Amino acid sequence: IQGLSCEDLLAFPVPGKWSIQQVVLHLADSEQVFADRIKRVIAEEDAQLLAFDEKKWTEHLHYNEQSAEDAGRLIELTRKQIARILRALPEAAFARQGTHSQAGPLTLAAIIEKAAAHLDHHLTFVVEKREKLGKMMW
Repeated sequence: IQGLSCEDLLAFPVPGKWSIQQVVLHLADSEQVFADRIKRVIAEEDAQLLAFDEKKWTEHLHYNEQSAEDAGRLIELTRKQIARILRALPEAAFARQGTHSQAGPLTLAAIIEKAAAHLDHHLTFVVEKREKLGKMMW
């Protein structure tokens, strides 16, 4: 989001899709959800992992009124914190499981893989939107 104005962040350069602002806030919320799931699987037996409706969160959590910069810092800090926790775990911990309310049993390793893929997946959309706005980073 570096170098983007408020207008750029709130624009809809791809009709029918989220703005960059909405993508960034979604990523920050998702990071918090993934962090919660990771911590529960590590710390609790038979951890219960709740699904969330990303569309309802986007519609009802006032994403356009929040700070994309703060959301970016939240993503960075959450990843740093979780990485410290994961580095301290024995290898066997990555096989621990929780039960997701929609997907069923998930291992810690699977949750981590999903979290990494989720961020990469959405960043491709941010790049596409920047291209449409004529605001490439390079």
